[in-house]
Amino acid sequence: MKNIFVKGPITPEKIAQSIAHHQVKTNIGAHEIFLGQVRADVIEGKEVQAIVYSGYEEMVNQLAHDIRETTFEKFDLTCMHIYHSLGEVKAGEICLFVFTSSVHRKDAREACAYLVEEIKAKLPIYGKEVFDETSYQWKENRN
Repeated sequence: MKNIFVKGPITPEKIAQSIAHHQVKTNIGAHEIFLGQVRADVIEGKEVQAIVYSGYEEMVNQLAHDIRETTFEKFDLTCMHIYHSLGEVKAGEICLFVFTSSVHRKDAREACAYLVEEIKAKLPIYGKEVFDETSYQWKENRN
């Protein structure tokens, strides 16, 4: 079972490295990528500076594994990767990286969209919005 969590933001280097690792897989004809970014929303007059993500890692990883297996059954994929931040991610930084690969673009595209919706609907990952050093509020990460 894979650990989907990355401590802090998902860096552009991690994304580029993941793409580069797939160049040797010459049976792949298409990749689809979804990147979720922390927004600087304004809530009750306060701007979100960051979100602190948390979740019970063992449970989240088991549920993510189940979602992965279902996705492989539904779509003709070659590879699939899910990464979600744990801990603080500042506004503008990446907190979710979903990467699907297949022989043809339709499967990669549809599987990626399906995965993002399943992750948001089923994984108990929570975010604490940080407005400044002293104020925050908890919310479920369902946006």
